[in-house]
Amino acid sequence: MSFYVTTAIPYVNAAPHLGHALELVQADVLARHRRLRGQRVRFLTGTDENALKNVTAAAAAGVDVASFVTANADRFAALRPVLDLSFDDFIRTAADARHRRGVETLWRRTAANGDFYQRDYQGLYCQGCEQFYEPAEGCAEHDAPLEVVTESNWFFRLSAYTGRVLAALESGEVRVEPAAKRNEVLAFVRAGLQDISVSRPAARAGGWGIPVPGDPSQVVYVWWDALANYVTALDDPDLYRDWWQDAAERVHVIGKGIVRFHAVYWIALLLSAGLPLPTTIFVHEYLTVGGAKLSKSAGNAVDPGDLAARFGGDALRWWLLREVAPLGDTDFTEERLRQRYHQDLANGVGNLVNRTVSLVRRYRSGVVTGSAADTGLASAVDRALAGFDFRAATEALCGAVTGGNRLVETARPWELAKQGRDAELDAVLGELVAVCREVTRELAPFLPSGAARLAVRLGSGDRVGTPDPVFPRLA
Repeated sequence: MSFYVTTAIPYVNAAPHLGHALELVQADVLARHRRLRGQRVRFLTGTDENALKNVTAAAAAGVDVASFVTANADRFAALRPVLDLSFDDFIRTAADARHRRGVETLWRRTAANGDFYQRDYQGLYCQGCEQFYEPAEGCAEHDAPLEVVTESNWFFRLSAYTGRVLAALESGEVRVEPAAKRNEVLAFVRAGLQDISVSRPAARAGGWGIPVPGDPSQVVYVWWDALANYVTALDDPDLYRDWWQDAAERVHVIGKGIVRFHAVYWIALLLSAGLPLPTTIFVHEYLTVGGAKLSKSAGNAVDPGDLAARFGGDALRWWLLREVAPLGDTDFTEERLRQRYHQDLANGVGNLVNRTVSLVRRYRSGVVTGSAADTGLASAVDRALAGFDFRAATEALCGAVTGGNRLVETARPWELAKQGRDAELDAVLGELVAVCREVTRELAPFLPSGAARLAVRLGSGDRVGTPDPVFPRLA
């Protein structure tokens, strides 16, 4: 089976913040978990560079747009070692020629169906979302007032696809998780879809963006442009066939503020172009600080690089996976990160592995009789991640650690050794090593570096390594 997983591509009008790290780490766990299960995986991320807000931010910084977006795109790409990411491809929508070629191809396919038309339009525009809103609707994402904009744009006949989009969602052909987000999308579609603007005047965009094929006075609207990256990155017939056309699963990991674009507009675009649809759209909630959404303008945009430098990448990844709620926003504090690290990693799995290795070395000179763990951990993790429930998956891991510690306390191997009950001691030590090795194996997608260090301590075959704290306490 093949598994294609993508993140949304963020605007590069500012440096990355903790919310971007959340999405990247979630997608990374999904990719690593499927690889662990022997599946073929491709993991794509990148940057959205053709937005008008990038033009505005570059002007405010007194830098040319190309240099500005490149500098910020580099910051996002640099999160790879910081967050221990395993993406296979990183696409830049302004810098990659493959993206422009792909957008032009999609535009022409849709135009050939007669799904574009041009008209004058006046509406309320949110520069933060790069989106027009109905007067009664407003923008729930940004505090700035909506701007009245009058333009002559190309429009896409979204209304013509209402029935087909609805059928794809209702039938489960496109799965939206969690169910609460699916219900929101269904309600929006059932209310009737309106045609949407899919271009902007090139003059308003300062000439920045992908020109509309056949009409250089317009550039392709950033959301039409950006959504296409999931297929434009596959700029090779074999790649496209393997990872989009024939992939068993095509999964988008996105934030809740852009569900409509992915679960409605993107679906309709693909239907118009005659291309396969994504199989799943997983929607995560927001991170907040002091109850406020992370934002550079609000001054609370927590830097993931700074957190990783001070607390370590394991601590940061673990908090994002263990603490963030599947529904409802989650408030971040450094103290919560520190507490979770100490409870689950330093005092949890790290302590269990250290105890186990020390016991084997003390009573059996590092040699252990083989044993197979039967904790059901792998199945529990599989079930949790099939539902994109990272909390449940990490809870299963912690539950297995608790079981291992309980075995130490109830079996009391030091007393078995004192009493000369060698067969029982060998069985207990063998089971402990097996449990620790299984936990370490299943932990690898969540904490790849930490799990690798644990594996060294646990050794392989009938020998363990040396005890040494893998997760030392934080200052």
